[in-house]
Amino acid sequence: MGRLFEIDLKDYNETDDVYRRPSARAIIIQGDKIALVYSKKEKYYKFPGGGIHGDEDKKEALMREVREEVGMIVIPESIREFGSVLRRQKNDRLENSIFEQENYYYFCDVNETLVDQELDDYENEAEFVLKVVDIDTVIAANDIYKSDVYFNEIMIKRELRVLRLIKEKKYV
Repeated sequence: MGRLFEIDLKDYNETDDVYRRPSARAIIIQGDKIALVYSKKEKYYKFPGGGIHGDEDKKEALMREVREEVGMIVIPESIREFGSVLRRQKNDRLENSIFEQENYYYFCDVNETLVDQELDDYENEAEFVLKVVDIDTVIAANDIYKSDVYFNEIMIKRELRVLRLIKEKKYV
């Protein structure tokens, strides 16, 4: 899979340990709209997806995360690569550690039927819901997003850049 871009804050020591957390993220286009996770509490949009567990296959992780976060069932044979984004910054949870996350983005289609979300505690706290929305609305919301949690701001800046690439390439 080709690299779309990198975000490296270089706010860490090169001698710090590296904590790697790869993730798989879904780009779900529905007509002229895009299906995303919306945080009602934080007022941002993100692509459904999350961490790849152990030696879990990227596509399996993608399907699991989409089902858990937004209750959509990915059609396995519809999964197509878009590209990856590497994110590196000082870890906000582990002292003397670099947070490194390769985010693998995939286009995919989903079944019409929704299932119940299975949210983690932090996802419940952020009040994650599914929203199928116009890409310009998403870009505008994420463009003004600010948070007390700098780690979240970097995540949303990453999502914003991917959204702009999708719009630029006229996928939506």
